[in-house]
This record gives sequence, C-alpha cells and structure tokens, in this order.
Amino acid sequence: MCWSATADLVVGAGVAAVGVACVTRMRGSRDLPLAALPLLLGAHQIVEAAVWDAGGGDGPATVLWAVIALPLVAVWVPAGVWCAAPSPARRRLAFPLALGVATAAALASGIADGPVTAEIRGHTVGYSVDLTHPTVLVAGYLLATVGSLLLSGDRRLLVLGVVAGVGASACFALWRLEFVSTWCAFAAVCSVMLLDWVRRRPDSARPRRGRTRNSDAAR
Repeated sequence: MCWSATADLVVGAGVAAVGVACVTRMRGSRDLPLAALPLLLGAHQIVEAAVWDAGGGDGPATVLWAVIALPLVAVWVPAGVWCAAPSPARRRLAFPLALGVATAAALASGIADGPVTAEIRGHTVGYSVDLTHPTVLVAGYLLATVGSLLLSGDRRLLVLGVVAGVGASACFALWRLEFVSTWCAFAAVCSVMLLDWVRRRPDSARPRRGRTRNSDAAR
C-alpha cells in the first residue's frame, strides 16, 4: 500500500521494471517464480491505485488486491523458494510450502465468502476481510513466507527473510497508527534485493543442456 494513487502508480511501475530485469537476468528456469515476484508486487501496487481512484469500497479492484496480497503471495513465495532451492534443502522447505497452501486455501475461502472492503483513511487504505481465526492465519502466512526464506539455505534469501519480517512489522505498526502507508517502499526494497539475488546466482543454477546431451550421446 502507498500513500496515494499517484505513488502507487509510480512505485508499481518501478517495481515492475525491476521484475522485468529479474526475469531477463535469471540463470535458470527454477528461479522464475522468485524472479517474477517483483512483477506481481508491481501489479499489486497498480491495482491499489484503482482502489484509491474508486474511493475504496468493495469493487473488483479491492477484491483483486486482496487475492494478490493474501492467498496468492502465501503460496507464491514458499513455492518460489522451493523451486529455486537445491534438492537437499527441499525437504525442509516442504513444510512452509504445505503451510502456505493450507493458509492460502483458508484465505481464499474468506475472500470468496466476502465481503472484502476498502476504506480510505487519510494517507492509508484500510482493508477488511471477514476471516475465521485471523491470528492463526496471520501466523501461518508469516511462517510460510518469511519462514521459507529463512530456511532456504541461501544467504541472500535469508537476509531478505529478516528484512521482510522486520519490515512487515514496521509497516504494520505505521499503518495501524494511520500515519502513512509504507508497504510500497517495502516492496521496492525487497524487489531490489531479489534483483541482487538473481544477478549473483552461481552459474551452476543454469540448466546444463549441452552436458546432458553429450552424456546421452556417450551412452
């Protein structure tokens, strides 16, 4: 969330541009979900600009915002980390991925049952979704997303997980105070960190098609 429709559009376009850079520079197809995450975050900011323009309410933009923010991200992040991780690390990442799927299912059910509403509160947008056991769902959401980054075994993703945990707490506190929303800045920081992760991925992350063909020929 940003503090105005204009800010959402500008930051959303910038974050999406970082996403394009991530996708074009990735070294292997397994990195695609994480590399494309800034594209999703950028689209999310642009969707919120439509929420601002609508004055909040319960329209399609509000529902789409909730779908991206809640069930989609809950699955996308742990799935992306699982895909990018080496085989030995995937066993421990199965738990946050399964937790993300379960949490996403519950969140999607809450959105489907409705209502999903948005309210303009000064320089923030307040969203409301009628969820059962919201504390449990928030815990599952954070364990699936931040937890998968912390368990990834990748130093840069671990740092991203720490930043994500601390940043989410700070942004939530500022949002509760209705001072100013800083989620867009948080998304931009995380996207730049993902770009650095993509650029520094080892060459071993690339699929070795030529070596595979040579091995097959030798057989």
